[in-house]
Amino acid sequence: MVLLLLSCSNKSDNNNSGPVSIPPVTAEITVLGNDIKQTIQGFGCATVFNPPNTTPLTSDEFDRLFGAANGQVGLNILRIRVATDDAWRLVELNYAKAAIQRGARVIATPWSPPPAMKTNNNLVGGSLIPDSGAAYAKYLNDFANYMAANGAALYAISVQNEPDIQVTYESCSWTADEMRVFLKNHGHLITNTNVMAPESFNNNQNYVNTILADDAAAANLDIAGGHIYGSGIVENQLAKNKGKEVWMTEHLDTDTSYTASLNTTVEIHDCLAKANFNAYIWWYGKRFYGPIGQDGIVTKRGYVISHFARFIKPGSIRLGTTENSLSGVYVSAYKNGNKKIVVAINIRGTEVKQKISFQDATISEVIPYATASGSNVLEGAKITAAYNSFVHSLPPYSITTFVEQ
Repeated sequence: MVLLLLSCSNKSDNNNSGPVSIPPVTAEITVLGNDIKQTIQGFGCATVFNPPNTTPLTSDEFDRLFGAANGQVGLNILRIRVATDDAWRLVELNYAKAAIQRGARVIATPWSPPPAMKTNNNLVGGSLIPDSGAAYAKYLNDFANYMAANGAALYAISVQNEPDIQVTYESCSWTADEMRVFLKNHGHLITNTNVMAPESFNNNQNYVNTILADDAAAANLDIAGGHIYGSGIVENQLAKNKGKEVWMTEHLDTDTSYTASLNTTVEIHDCLAKANFNAYIWWYGKRFYGPIGQDGIVTKRGYVISHFARFIKPGSIRLGTTENSLSGVYVSAYKNGNKKIVVAINIRGTEVKQKISFQDATISEVIPYATASGSNVLEGAKITAAYNSFVHSLPPYSITTFVEQ
């Protein structure tokens, strides 16, 4: 690869000067091949309900969301709703089948238990009647059995969507202690799939840790799930100590500007590289702010998400890195078998000449894929590494994924 170095023009003897170019700034980071971090389970989106002015997903749109070819997003997790009515269950079942056919896993979240199990006999608000715990666990297990029996086995089922916030739509309130007691006393009755909880709206660590601190409750929990509305991109050491994966299962940003899309990539970086989450799941797959728009076409946000989703396959391991020598450039590294993948996000307004070195690991050739305001996952020329390092110029306000060949 030829690096274009920009230099300032010198004044001539007659004081005429040419245009002044800003040289790229330089940065260095080292990927630590022996610093093994978390396993990445994947990236996903939700169907759930029917957003306004949005038509049902088509086969082509499922291809765009869950395919990993050029021009596709590469997602591999679908989040559906545990609906209380048969009509919606059939809709979600068909969506789940379509995702599974494309290699995805499916997780299911209830927005409310059946009204008869609740204190207010209503899908909106209220809480679970205390002596309905066993019946509710059976209800969740029966849903998992229904999905499996109809060709769409779940990877996990949640206990409740956002139990710690009061809203005016389908919902149910749970205190942290109520969920702890439910999992402790009845979680073992959910046998047809993995169990996820608590899906707090802001990944409230006190809420999560109330459950995890109880060994009997934690024994019936497989995945600690949470959302990051307002806060929550933090590592949960207790979950790590108890061998529980942590999944970010919902977030959205309705701003569709390129700056907001680039901010989404920083958010994913932080979820993976700072909080050590195992999965990242966007809200609606098809929405004006989603990975595909209401016209069914991949959006800018979809393309930037694909920099992670297309290339970091489920089962990949994140590798530690040193701190980058330049602020405003976020770099994370992964390995899938012997193949290494590096994602570099440049939020600076200048080109950055980024050096990426590997310690205790080898690298020979990589292909860069870059997205900027005017391009989408553009494949670049092959880069040949020297002494297990390479240099590449990152455009201003861009994301580049390097994939080992």
